[in-house]
Amino acid sequence: MPVGATTEFPTAQTPLPADAGHGSKTGFWALALGSVGVVYGDIGTSPLYALKESLHAATGGGHAPTREMVFGVVSLILWALILIVTLKYVLIVMRADNEGEGGTPSLVALAQRALGHSGGFVIAFGMVGIALFYGDAIITPAMSVLSAVEGLKLVTPAFGPYVLPISLAILIGLFVLQSRGTARVATLFGPVTAFWFTVMALGGLSHIADDPSILGAINPVHGIGFILGHGTAGLLALGAVFLAVTGAEALYADMGHFGRGPIRAAWFGLVLPALALNYLGQGAMLLAHPERAENPFFLLYPSWALLPMVLLATVATVIASQAVITGTFSITQQAMQLGLLPRMRVLRTSMTEKGQIYIPRVNWWLLVAVVFVVVLFKSSSALAAAYGIAVTGDMVITACLLFVVAWKVWRWTTALAALVIAPFLLIELVFLSANALKLLHGGWVPLTIGAALVTAMWTWRRGSALIAEEIHRRRVPLSDFTRMAETGSVLRAPGTAVFLTGSPGDTPGALLHNVKHNHVLHARNFILHVITEDLPRVPEADRVSVKPLSDVFTCVTVRFGFMELPDLPRALAAAGFDVGGLTYFLTRRVLVASPETGMPVWQDRLYIAMARAATDASRYFRIPVDRAVEIGARIDI
Repeated sequence: MPVGATTEFPTAQTPLPADAGHGSKTGFWALALGSVGVVYGDIGTSPLYALKESLHAATGGGHAPTREMVFGVVSLILWALILIVTLKYVLIVMRADNEGEGGTPSLVALAQRALGHSGGFVIAFGMVGIALFYGDAIITPAMSVLSAVEGLKLVTPAFGPYVLPISLAILIGLFVLQSRGTARVATLFGPVTAFWFTVMALGGLSHIADDPSILGAINPVHGIGFILGHGTAGLLALGAVFLAVTGAEALYADMGHFGRGPIRAAWFGLVLPALALNYLGQGAMLLAHPERAENPFFLLYPSWALLPMVLLATVATVIASQAVITGTFSITQQAMQLGLLPRMRVLRTSMTEKGQIYIPRVNWWLLVAVVFVVVLFKSSSALAAAYGIAVTGDMVITACLLFVVAWKVWRWTTALAALVIAPFLLIELVFLSANALKLLHGGWVPLTIGAALVTAMWTWRRGSALIAEEIHRRRVPLSDFTRMAETGSVLRAPGTAVFLTGSPGDTPGALLHNVKHNHVLHARNFILHVITEDLPRVPEADRVSVKPLSDVFTCVTVRFGFMELPDLPRALAAAGFDVGGLTYFLTRRVLVASPETGMPVWQDRLYIAMARAATDASRYFRIPVDRAVEIGARIDI
């Protein structure tokens, strides 16, 4: 699972510090087992297709692989696991925690906080990373489920015509069930995935004896020689080799749920050995039986075990897909909090677990997109061409952001940061170049999705900034207004009014229009400003701050972290406010496209469409409907 996604997954506990789990051996190993089901679901299904597609790319399809090809591809896969997953992510990237949280948004927040106003490019990197995540989130469920169900054709060719409908039925059912939450079945994810890794290891181990010389593939010379000696075919194979490390970003993204220690223990204790044994076993079998290259994973097992393995693989791919889907919900929530996407309705599917959220609009968009790519590509081999570009792109972005964090946050010298990060960046750029060769054969899918989403996020961010500038241009300083309102002859209504504002020094539009048109002012008025901090979560003690301006007006600031669901009434109640007597006034903006503003008209119209589709501020901030009053205001954009 890519791209820096901070995955809020139903099995996750309340977010923990990066070294969580060390206080209790029982808790530590429970977290390690949980991480196997959540963190490693995606990378754990890669053996279904990674070696097969790499050899298919190397041979051009239709030919049995040579001994040199098998050694070269297995060597490349093993060293990709060692260099990219183990060294980069497990040992280095996981050090870059933001109050215990990981993922692209956390890395962006760390980098931007360190650079201050000069870190505008960091936001641009973050938008690209989030967009690539969406592209990968669409392809991962389709690729994983298709590759598992295709094993039915090995049981009997009669299943061939039913692979596509069965895959679609599984995927549609998975998305339909999202709104129910996954708390009841999530406890099984860790044990089931651990069993999957054990079975993979045993399958590979049972075939190493077919040709023990495959153990020599650990020598990187085989991989390097393969690339140098096979030209374009070597690069195409290298692009497919990257399929073996898709999901590496999940190690970092889920750090806040399981802790750095348990995730590392699961990797070194189970996941890495199981993956290495399985790939070595597939390689040894192909050295002895090169004709089995059509589907080497399932052919590791005897014929009587094929159907059970297909069923187990299907369950494993559903778990991997579930992790990606819930990760999409989480990253969408964070993007909204960071001002990169419009507000959308976010629902909790658990009263106790913070990570269990559901965003209906994102769920159905994802379903439509996943069904589209399944119907378009029809097989995992065809879809493999589209897989990899999004993940490699996201890994390149992670490396760039990591350089900033190492340099500015960890206080490494520029030379040291470059010396450590540059080799990983170089390797990933080579992988990205290899995947770019698949651009016309399916790679355009995630890039098109990513480009559309970057355009949307940039439009939303730019449009919101232009509106804020226009509002500030029309502003009436709050100090001037309060002085005028208190000394004037405005009628006083009993009760307390809350006026939301994006700029605490300016008079909220709703307050201005209420006094102007209704000629009334409440006995007490709170000017409420919501801030999203660069922290994942804000301590309750720092949540609400109050600054009295007079007997009538009070400035209230409420802070949320970028991983929190903003609930204003709850935050105010926790701070001691009597929320039962509050009336919330909000400004309903009527936007009109104008050629005279800072964006082209087409971009104005896109922003307006996104704004109309956005969830009402009252619903987003959990304001009771019977306590919310909206006042309209026209703004040209």
